[in-house]
Amino acid sequence: MSTAVLGISAYYHDSAAALLLDGQLQAAAQEERFSRIKNDAAFPMQAVDFCLATAGLHPEDLTSVVFYDKPLVKFERLLSTALAAAPGGFGFFRAAMPTWIREKLWIPGKLRKAVPGAREYLFSSHHLSHAAAAFYPSPFERAAILTVDGVGEWSTCSYGTGRQGVVSLDEEMRFPHSLGLLYSAFTAYLGFRVNEGEYKVMGLAPYGQPRFSDLILETLLSRKTDGSFKLDMRYFGFLSRLCMTNERFHQLFGGPPRLPDAELEERHLDIAASIQLATEELMLGLVRRVHAKTGESRLCLAGGVALNSVANGRLLREGPFKEIWIQPAAGDAGAALGAAYLGYLASGGEVPVCTGRDSMRGALLGPEFSAVEIERALTGSGLKWSLLEQSALLEKTAAALATGQIGGWFQGRMEFGPRALGCRSILADARVADMQHRLNMKIKFREGFRPFAPAVLAERAGQYFDLAGESPYMLLVCPVAESRRIENVEVQGLARLKQMRSQIPAVTHVDNSARVQTVDGECNPLFYALLKHFEAITGCPVLVNTSFNVKDEPIVCNPEDALRCFVKTDIDFLAIGNYWVEKV
Repeated sequence: MSTAVLGISAYYHDSAAALLLDGQLQAAAQEERFSRIKNDAAFPMQAVDFCLATAGLHPEDLTSVVFYDKPLVKFERLLSTALAAAPGGFGFFRAAMPTWIREKLWIPGKLRKAVPGAREYLFSSHHLSHAAAAFYPSPFERAAILTVDGVGEWSTCSYGTGRQGVVSLDEEMRFPHSLGLLYSAFTAYLGFRVNEGEYKVMGLAPYGQPRFSDLILETLLSRKTDGSFKLDMRYFGFLSRLCMTNERFHQLFGGPPRLPDAELEERHLDIAASIQLATEELMLGLVRRVHAKTGESRLCLAGGVALNSVANGRLLREGPFKEIWIQPAAGDAGAALGAAYLGYLASGGEVPVCTGRDSMRGALLGPEFSAVEIERALTGSGLKWSLLEQSALLEKTAAALATGQIGGWFQGRMEFGPRALGCRSILADARVADMQHRLNMKIKFREGFRPFAPAVLAERAGQYFDLAGESPYMLLVCPVAESRRIENVEVQGLARLKQMRSQIPAVTHVDNSARVQTVDGECNPLFYALLKHFEAITGCPVLVNTSFNVKDEPIVCNPEDALRCFVKTDIDFLAIGNYWVEKV
């Protein structure tokens, strides 16, 4: 009899479901892709239905359903925090209670009602779910594990090992002392949305000077020699208020929080640079501690902070570990996958055999759509479309990109995690000087300072980037190779955005860095073939690869989503399955 385990994360940020069948990862998806609500935290019923349908299962076929954290322990933290901060914490507690009373305290019953008939319903702890998601799909037989995020039940950071198929967590940092919450506090202070705008802070950082980094590291927190730290809570508001920072914090950094639509000043750029540098230094301290304690040469990372690709690049270049593997869905969505692995092992399942490659299947774990479904969506759309042979589609797409056109690329299974990796992507020529501006202003409708990532043939990556090893999940930032750079007279602030810095300016950030995706022929052969065609035409093996969506919307999931996004933007063409689509 097969062992089928469903992992679920819900009710905090980016709900998701993941399914293992006899230890093999079958499907995983975030609820936002189906509901079209960005970072949807609702119970992931549509994601659950997708996972079951992909494996050909019904709820009663499940060995177990595993929730990614322990709601009662999390509720205990909220209650204890409110009491400790009384009477100041009452407003925060009162605001949080309706959701808890209505939904979160009843998760055991919700699981049984939504997914009825499973043999058992289990609960993992938050950081153990992250740790399992980091280690079990990794390419390592043994490794150190580090998980870092805002907060789970009580833990904000944990480390341990994965050895002989057993994940164990040995030490943790506890709320409110949190690197994730520290970064989120600055995200809110800079006028961006918490749990979404952290990417913007990371992208903004290279425009500024980190003149506040010492102030952060010496005033906002106290560090220990073992890499751990404690926040000085006199500067933060999240214990007792519905905001991350307080007046003392604002005075320390020269003024009130930036309003979301206000102009970015030099001070804001410098603050972004400072919290990014401070985060990198704190992460380096943590990984050095983990290395010293575990003695392992390889590291697995997960938790929301593991999505900070700039810090990850420094960990790989400057840290003590020889190899690092980062769960591509490192945030709470990926914890659903970790919960599924833990449930599978609890049912007596055997540890997956290590093959030297990770078992994430390129993170291509979401829905795919047939030619019939695609043509049904195209019919009556008012768009001009034709069906091509796959080779002709590749040639036509590469040729169009080579002329400076921007294309939508909708192929195969949707990606799991926050990155589009060549299946739900918008593509463009990285050599075009104004391409970053065009993509930000007319396609993505987002802030002009935000950089774009390159997708590069894995075997050519070393010719364009100073990257040690592979980066298949777009989770490492590295320097653009010196040989590809163009010298400039240095300017300051956002004026740096207008300078052409390399032969691939559309993907070269103002500090000469890039968040690289290496593409090989095994994980995504069609996308690899497209890059090969583009290289044959242009001599360049690099394309801009950004997610197929616009600001404040999730990445497209189905053909209808793709067509809507195509129509309302200045995307020039759409390659969807073997269909070539143009606007009339």
